[in-house]
Amino acid sequence: MESGVRFYSVDEFRLDPKWLIDPKHLFVGPQIGEGAHAKVYEGKYKNQTVAIKIVHKGETADDIAKREGRFAREVAMLSRVQHKNLVKFIGACKEPVMVIVTDLLLGGTLRKYLLNMRPKCLDRHVAIGFALDIARAMECLHSHGIIHRDLKP
Repeated sequence: MESGVRFYSVDEFRLDPKWLIDPKHLFVGPQIGEGAHAKVYEGKYKNQTVAIKIVHKGETADDIAKREGRFAREVAMLSRVQHKNLVKFIGACKEPVMVIVTDLLLGGTLRKYLLNMRPKCLDRHVAIGFALDIARAMECLHSHGIIHRDLKP
């Protein structure tokens, strides 16, 4: 194993109290996305519109352990990395379910924006702006030892 790599289990996962979300203050609204390991909902946290990611627990003990570890690593990363081109982390909770709360970014994805532009071409200056914003966000992540692995338009 590489030195400097840290694995967490949910049992040893400790979140700075300033990032701890009380699930009683969450209102889960409509689903806005889904991945292999989680569903994302639009919601409210203390009257703020947010994105609420609810991580699937898993079926087997091995699945559960892997997902809990992935959740703990993601929360640890989100709580220490801040940049104007990265989604803002608001907080997390691990009970009764594993939840990550971030700002809700309105306007859809870059992919949807680009598809809706067709057949027009993207202005060169706008394209350069997108590329620079993405590069700056990735540089911030890399400076913290984080590799994104799922970057898409």
